[in-house]
Amino acid sequence: MTNYPIFLFVAWVAMVFCITSCQPNQSSDMEAFTEKFITPFERDSNYTPTHNEVIAYYEELAKAFPKQLQFKVGGTTDVGRPLHIGVLALDGRFAPADYQNDTEKCILLINNAIHPGEPTGVDATMMLIRDILTQPALQKQMQHTVIVFIPMYNVGGALNRGSYSRANQEGPEAYGFRGNARNFDLNRDFIKCDTRNAQSFNQLFTQWRPHIFIDNHTSNGADYQYVMTLIPTHPDKLPPVLANYMTHQLLPELYDRMATANYELTPYVYSLKATPDDGIMGFMDLPRYSSGYAALFNCLSFMPEAHMLKPYRQRVRGTYAFMAAMLDWMAKDYDNIIQNKKAADERTAQQDTFALNWALNMESIDSFAFKGYEAKYKTSEVSGLERLYYGRNAPYTRSIPFYNAYDATVQVQKPKAYLIPQAYTKVIERLQWNGVAMQPLEADTLLNVMAYYIEDYTTRSAYEGHYLHSKVEVREAAMQVQGYKGDYLVYTNQATNNYIVHTLEPRSADAFFAWNFFDAILQQKEYFSAYVFEDVAAQLLKDNADLRQQLADKKAEDPDFAKNANAQLRFIYKNSPYYEATHKRYPIFRLSYEL
Repeated sequence: MTNYPIFLFVAWVAMVFCITSCQPNQSSDMEAFTEKFITPFERDSNYTPTHNEVIAYYEELAKAFPKQLQFKVGGTTDVGRPLHIGVLALDGRFAPADYQNDTEKCILLINNAIHPGEPTGVDATMMLIRDILTQPALQKQMQHTVIVFIPMYNVGGALNRGSYSRANQEGPEAYGFRGNARNFDLNRDFIKCDTRNAQSFNQLFTQWRPHIFIDNHTSNGADYQYVMTLIPTHPDKLPPVLANYMTHQLLPELYDRMATANYELTPYVYSLKATPDDGIMGFMDLPRYSSGYAALFNCLSFMPEAHMLKPYRQRVRGTYAFMAAMLDWMAKDYDNIIQNKKAADERTAQQDTFALNWALNMESIDSFAFKGYEAKYKTSEVSGLERLYYGRNAPYTRSIPFYNAYDATVQVQKPKAYLIPQAYTKVIERLQWNGVAMQPLEADTLLNVMAYYIEDYTTRSAYEGHYLHSKVEVREAAMQVQGYKGDYLVYTNQATNNYIVHTLEPRSADAFFAWNFFDAILQQKEYFSAYVFEDVAAQLLKDNADLRQQLADKKAEDPDFAKNANAQLRFIYKNSPYYEATHKRYPIFRLSYEL
């Protein structure tokens, strides 16, 4: 803590001057070198660079520091431009495989411009990487840290540049658009992976297996005094070793460091009602979101949300301060971070029960001193009706309720393995992108399994290119199914179990079923002609006393059914061998044994 203000001050000084120990590759003219690496934001604090300017900046920086920084293409995007990544490793090792068994190195992954209209991270990261490369004081703090960064994740949105899409935001002058080249919100795509951006990210994340992830954003919503707010991974979703570490050590340290740097943090202002005065809620970061996705892999994840109504220069400086605070803590506590993730991975591989969905616990209430502005009301000049505004001339500090406990509403015991038919290539490739080990069947095999039948579900209107299912109810049925050579077994003894269970269990909030990967099973494929089936149904009733009784009971309890001949035929058909066994049968099967 004691050296943090000096660290931050030196870092900011380097935005204008590069100290004499810089050793660029070719240029000996230090003044020209310093001028070359001043960022566009530093020249104009209400300007954020274009995609081309950002890529060109890092390419030049990597040329000047080839032994410390690698900047390269890391994947593809929907707009046809490459997804670039940078790796800052002072020991010159740039391959992710170099670090997978390294017990001395923490991996920090930084993502920027997932929403290009929120570009604070773009500018802050440009300065941060430059400052580390040019300042020995910062390099000393990097001895146990490798930074992997994505300069602009949503390339298509960054190219769609304008000045009006963020109507509620204070600067910069021009910026990118939230939707990508196909108008997807990439911060809803980490599980379904509709976009090439997300497909690239999944694979990069799996290769690097970061310990800590930062996804830089800008907030929407209420007005208040803070420049910086924060969404951390929700502790109720983490293994206890990580939840305890984040809650009791890491977060308090980050809050202290940010206060020391004059960028005091508050929890993300996710208001329970119209204004923060009635309390705020912890954000449940489901796996569709970047931080929720990263948490599936026991990565401590953070979304700094700079306040939209603060001047752009403050938002960039605050984002810089947050990343600097994180690096400072990682330098001091890298060993615990590494060991805690290792312990969490080992626990996840052995864990039996997994929570699939959560609900806010309204009975569990914390509180904290919140620095806001008084919510006031006046007559609208537009409608003539009452409107809300915040009185910046009336700041306050008062205790407000904080609802930050979530209860698991759906839990499941993992099976020994899942069987995935090879026909479901989109599911299989996503599991592969995320490092899930799969074992193909070597021969056709009759398997005893537990199957789910989808009994009920709710479908919302169009959402991110899908019709998302929720409130899924299932019925279990033990049966034999034919597994074919080339179908896949996924054993649940892996550190990736959280991802496996959350995507393959249909009741999970972000299951592949929820995202419509299996909707074909919901449609019946075979039917009957009533005039033909009448005779078949009559014979079925003669031969099956149980079916006769079921039909009689149904007629007795449902008068409308008793008057509907077609409904009675459908009832008999559905309870007969003629009804297709695969209708609404979820095609991923659970095994309780190893082959």
